[in-house]
Amino acid sequence: MSGADTIVAIATAPGRGGIGVVRLSGPDLSNFILPLLGKTLSPRHASHVRFLAADATTIDDGIALYFPGPASFTGESVLELHGHGGPLVLQLVVERCLQLGARLAQPGEFSRRAFLNGKLDLAQAEAIADLIDAGSREAARSALRTLEGEFSRKINILRDGLIHLRMLVEATLDFPEEDIDFLEQADAWGKLSLLQNNLQTVLDQARQGALLREGLNIVLIGQPNVGKSSLMNQLAGYDAAIVTEYAGTTRDTLREAIQIEGVPIHLIDTAGLRETEDPVERLGIARTWAVLNKADIAVLLIDANHGVGDAEAKILERLPAIPLLTAHNKIDLADEVARVSPDGKEIWISAKSGAGIDLLRRQLLELAGWTSQGEGVFIARARHLDALRRAGERLELARAAGRQLEFFAEELRLAQDAVSEITGAFGADDLLGVIFSQFCIGK
Repeated sequence: MSGADTIVAIATAPGRGGIGVVRLSGPDLSNFILPLLGKTLSPRHASHVRFLAADATTIDDGIALYFPGPASFTGESVLELHGHGGPLVLQLVVERCLQLGARLAQPGEFSRRAFLNGKLDLAQAEAIADLIDAGSREAARSALRTLEGEFSRKINILRDGLIHLRMLVEATLDFPEEDIDFLEQADAWGKLSLLQNNLQTVLDQARQGALLREGLNIVLIGQPNVGKSSLMNQLAGYDAAIVTEYAGTTRDTLREAIQIEGVPIHLIDTAGLRETEDPVERLGIARTWAVLNKADIAVLLIDANHGVGDAEAKILERLPAIPLLTAHNKIDLADEVARVSPDGKEIWISAKSGAGIDLLRRQLLELAGWTSQGEGVFIARARHLDALRRAGERLELARAAGRQLEFFAEELRLAQDAVSEITGAFGADDLLGVIFSQFCIGK
């Protein structure tokens, strides 16, 4: 990919529609506008035009919008052609642009150019895709907050704090003969504690955003005929799974997408776990154990009339190290009421009557670590969480280094590198510039 190229692509979704958009971006679009449209355009004004073929015949009739760089999405000159949404018509417009010297854009290349030209940072660029792919209203709102820069602002505050603390350490290292303890005077250890607290707050918020983006894989397990399919239907709000009084009705994994407080849930009903000679049922049981290895939460259903028995104990022995909620089902047939145990690891419900289902929804979110109601949450990805965790580990090592300033400075640098990965900002030369601009140390 070269920034000197002019790129073109259909910007609307594949298929037929009332309107389709073809977008071009490049350093200079003057060689495209006149031959393609037969007229010049006023910047940032919608113009009714004809899209012209090489022989000046009309390909389509529509609207053109011209955004001269750098005042555009990509930071380059951008031309948007809004025409009729037929696939053939749009492809003819693209082919005409290719004849004039453009090339087809690669996936994400418009956003990549926006990043390279300083219009977006990496977190904002990723939020574009997250907004498009959002599976709930809350996820869409959170993605928009990240796109508008809320997440990046929090990251930049962390980064600036790390830069300032690094400057103090670097000054102490570089000029020991001045006999000025910058670290003590500036309360460096207090600043480090504040950075650690702020980092933990951002990490906690990022975990909430990651839940909105990725959702949760929740697997319903248990012996046959304990009500797994009934519970799935109750949570889904319709008969997603077949329910009979015969054990072993469910022989394969069934999946249903639901939402709880805007958090996407991938609910998986499984074959009952038991010893069986039925080859089809055995395949279903094998698939149950396979999906458990990828689950975020397991819900073990048991009959409230008899509790945890030997069969359930065998299931628990093989269960992967994931959060587990034990659901005592069929309280409508037992002398029980809907409730949650004090430790939050057990719940009493009736999948048939719906008793305790709202408690179950809240408990599942609590097990997953969901605490926010959506306001102020920004979307986040796994790489963001990883970078924040690594930065936190480096700050712990910096504190452990104490007065060993070389190690202290190095851990701060690595923490800053980890944080900067999120937005793709800041390099070593930038630190040098900040040091010399804020400290009078050249005397």
